[in-house]
Amino acid sequence: MEQKAGAQIGKRAFIQSLVILFVLMMVAGILTLVIPAGTYTRIEVDGRETIDPASFQLIQHPDYPIWRWLIAPFEVLGSSSGLTVIVIIIVLFFAGGAFAVMDKTGTLRAFIGSIVRRFSGRKYTLLWMVSLAFMFLGATLGTFEEVVLLVPVMIALSYSLGWDALVGLGMSILATNMGFSAAISNPYTLGVSQQLAGLPLFSGAWLRIIIFIVIYIIFGLFLSAYARRIDKNPKDSLVHGEDNAEREKYKGKDASLIAEDPKQNRAMSFFGFFLLFIFAVMLAGPFVPAISDYSLPIVGILFLIGGLGAGFISGAGGKKVWQGLVEGWGGLAPSVPLILMAASIRFIIDSGGVTDTILHAAADPFQQLGAFPAALVIYALALGIEFFIASGSAKAFLMMPIVLPLADLIGVTRQTAVLAYIFGDGFSNLAYPTNPVLLISLGLTVVSYPKWLRWTAKLWLWVILATIAFLGIAVAIGFGPF
Repeated sequence: MEQKAGAQIGKRAFIQSLVILFVLMMVAGILTLVIPAGTYTRIEVDGRETIDPASFQLIQHPDYPIWRWLIAPFEVLGSSSGLTVIVIIIVLFFAGGAFAVMDKTGTLRAFIGSIVRRFSGRKYTLLWMVSLAFMFLGATLGTFEEVVLLVPVMIALSYSLGWDALVGLGMSILATNMGFSAAISNPYTLGVSQQLAGLPLFSGAWLRIIIFIVIYIIFGLFLSAYARRIDKNPKDSLVHGEDNAEREKYKGKDASLIAEDPKQNRAMSFFGFFLLFIFAVMLAGPFVPAISDYSLPIVGILFLIGGLGAGFISGAGGKKVWQGLVEGWGGLAPSVPLILMAASIRFIIDSGGVTDTILHAAADPFQQLGAFPAALVIYALALGIEFFIASGSAKAFLMMPIVLPLADLIGVTRQTAVLAYIFGDGFSNLAYPTNPVLLISLGLTVVSYPKWLRWTAKLWLWVILATIAFLGIAVAIGFGPF
């Protein structure tokens, strides 16, 4: 039986994610029953809505019946975040369809083959270089969700080099997450939180560059050590036996077996031209107001046009192009309920009126702490809130107005408070099953969430230890300017 084109979400991974998200939805619903409803007063500062830290008060529970927990994945589409959810789904299908077409017509394998030929005998150099490129995008431009569109290519590359889906995920989405968290100039977390703190934009970069280098070394050693284990014994792969179908597609696809095809070369050049536009949009998005709100849809459209065009140019025929598009969309269809369920967890908490109560209770212990423990609490607070609110900028607007006055009282510099916040916001992005990016990325592979957690656990431990040490340094040196 012919392997279907594109990203085919594994049945087992889909069911596991479905069960986990349903349980979390029910937990969120129960919290709305047992936690008192409360609210902070929202005020407008410099044209943006923020929280008055001294305004928290308990209120009467909103009328939010239990049966609405079950329809929250549909109701979320009509909420304030509904448009964002819809855009993400559409872009996912645009990009997924493009990759499926290139998979079906052989262009994707030709692209992988050219890379394998070029780096023949230097695949660990390639692993470190690719990881650095993705980390740099996350650290400087705040690129994160957009990288999901490149995950299928990196997984295919990983298989072609003799590794597995985990190494492919590591080189792409996990590397980006490491960079996003070790932010040098990330406009979505660092930029927003420094602005709220009144700090000069992107100030304190010297320490964050050192942090970036340390995290890169930790991550590179972790990923290359796992890849070397697979090279020595393929059975050491955590998904050994589960990824046979995908592995078979790229088995033996080395430089001697992948012949160059002039038509495929033209197809790759065509898609490469669009890829340059895609990266230009990613680079310009955070800094050009005219396209900042539309960068993700633009990227999706460029992927679809580039992928379809490459498919037709490849010479495989129109029938295969449209067949690949349909198969790709069919394979991605199960991701839609997962995205809606993940988004509904925050929606349930909000609808039950307990979001601000949770935030108030988490922030309250600050007043009893000293400087270094307080910095760790900010870290832990961001880690905890991340479980319910994945958006870094949204979380900054919720947390920083409460955290900053408390940090001032305790003697933690605002720059240190911001550093603790971006650590907590970023490094947990790919640890929690409430993050749609993680669920989509895993859904593109045979990797289940439990296996992902098992694989990344040691990395998270080293990262947490390193970041705690850096917070201690920041407190000790009075990391500033203030």
